[in-house]
Amino acid sequence: MKALPAWLYKQFTQHIQVRLTCYFLLILLPLVAISLFANIRSQQTLEKQIGDRTKGALTAAVEYVDLALQNVDALSTQIASDQNLIRLLNRVGTDLSPGAILEFSHLMREVTNISAINPILSHISILHAPSGMLVSSNFGGKQVENAQQFEWVRSTMEANGGNQLFLPTEEEAKKYANNDLNGLYSLNNLSFVRTMDVYNQQRQPNVVILTTNRETLVKLTSALLPSQKAQIYLYVGKRLVTSTSSDVLPPEWDDDNKDMLVKTSEATGEQLIMIRAKSRQSNWSVVMVQPMEELRQETEQLQIFTIIIIGISVLLAFWIAWIIYRNITSPLESLAHGMKQMRLGNLNVRLENNRKDQLGYLTGAFNQMAEDQLQLIQGHYEQELRMSKTELKFLQSQINPHFLYNTLDSIYWAAKDYDADEISEMVLNLSKFFRLSLSKGRESFTVSETIDHLHYYLRVQQIRFSEHFAVEYEVAEESRTVPVLKLLLQPIVENAILHGLEAMDRGGLLRIAARIEDDKLVLQVRDNGKGIPAERLDYIRGTLDKLKDSPLKLTPFGDGAAGGELFGLRNVAARMNMYYGDEAELRIESEEGDGTVATLLLPLDKCLEDTTGMA
Repeated sequence: MKALPAWLYKQFTQHIQVRLTCYFLLILLPLVAISLFANIRSQQTLEKQIGDRTKGALTAAVEYVDLALQNVDALSTQIASDQNLIRLLNRVGTDLSPGAILEFSHLMREVTNISAINPILSHISILHAPSGMLVSSNFGGKQVENAQQFEWVRSTMEANGGNQLFLPTEEEAKKYANNDLNGLYSLNNLSFVRTMDVYNQQRQPNVVILTTNRETLVKLTSALLPSQKAQIYLYVGKRLVTSTSSDVLPPEWDDDNKDMLVKTSEATGEQLIMIRAKSRQSNWSVVMVQPMEELRQETEQLQIFTIIIIGISVLLAFWIAWIIYRNITSPLESLAHGMKQMRLGNLNVRLENNRKDQLGYLTGAFNQMAEDQLQLIQGHYEQELRMSKTELKFLQSQINPHFLYNTLDSIYWAAKDYDADEISEMVLNLSKFFRLSLSKGRESFTVSETIDHLHYYLRVQQIRFSEHFAVEYEVAEESRTVPVLKLLLQPIVENAILHGLEAMDRGGLLRIAARIEDDKLVLQVRDNGKGIPAERLDYIRGTLDKLKDSPLKLTPFGDGAAGGELFGLRNVAARMNMYYGDEAELRIESEEGDGTVATLLLPLDKCLEDTTGMA
């Protein structure tokens, strides 16, 4: 997770197009925020307006239900105080005699007539407690044994003439399924019960029962449903009386101080808006439940329109950022790329320029600068090359006097130790050596000519040292025609004789080899002399490494060259680096008492390019 913020920060800081896009999106952010706020605010306003209208309609509905129930209450009072009905019930005793049955038939006719003119009632029943006879408008008479056992009878008696609402529970409905007292215990009905002869304190325990179907109450409010998914629930207190849905119960109303709540359905998980209206005169209330999705459908077009505007704005931001990037940032990135190429050494880089504005002028100035830089470097390079050749010739001129002194010294000792013939041979080889060294200004020889040149020098040295060492040549045929800088091997061979073989009385061997290996010309001088101590060898290698890493000067050996210290090796290394570049390498390998090997590794392509020096 930490890598994502770091990547985003890198893209933001390193790419102008990303920053431009972010800036445009920031400009759009207030517009998006205002649009979303207006959308949400309009939806809230709509919900409030719908809630207010619905609550008004529900209040009217609950007042209508109140009015209907007040009529039922008035009717029950009228029946309970009807003196004809009271006298009729009082004339009947505990036994069901023919006269009693006749009286009950008159009673049934009366309640049937009353029930017929009240459509809200399903039927009217009167319980004659002494005989246990229940007279009803829809089925006639039925004797109920031990009517005092029923809780609703006892509570009605205790109400002292007050009207009681009886809502059977599921447990009571199951218990009295076979003896439901004419639907009194049916879950589809609700009953209003009170005692007869309400104004007589010495009244008999007779009860009048007015029963209505719960669906009748639902029909009074179902016209208010705004959609098929909306439901209405009728409550008395906190007890659900009836509803338009028998399958789904509404969420619990947990805040009595509010008349509108938004709850989540436990059955479907969708959000529901719940609006409640309470009766000001009774304990009845009506709750309508409707999915929020239906309300939001009315604002859906506004939401879609807002989303489209936001989407188009974002696309415009990206498009404008791309146009600005293409016309401003892209040329700048092209300039940055060109400058990077120049920094890497590509002076031939040129930028396409078809613009006539300030960026076009800047691009043209860059191309001109690159051209001027190329011309300047080429002129400087040619000047440095001429200086290097001058320095190279100066270094070569330093070898001839040095060798001449040694040769004259050899002739001197040979004249003392040998006869004149040997001296003449030495002088002959010396003259051939100088003749090839001068070579009419040539700067390089082939490997074959270089070996011949060395041979003349070695004959002088062999005569000088009384043939104390032998010389072997191992020259590969393919290397014979390869050009090589003149006088490159002679200082190496001279060091091998003076520092390796001079101290040997006999058995000395000097092997000179030339071959081509891995695109390099390998020149090798090997002797079996006394070798070089390890400390001295480290010093020689360190000196050569410093010489390779330092820039060449016309006096490359500095103060360290005083007294001829490593003069020959320094000369060879300096000429190699100047002539063949950093790819050329001089390696010195030696073990004390086991000889020394000096190896020159020259790039073959640089050697083959050297044709001018052999012309």
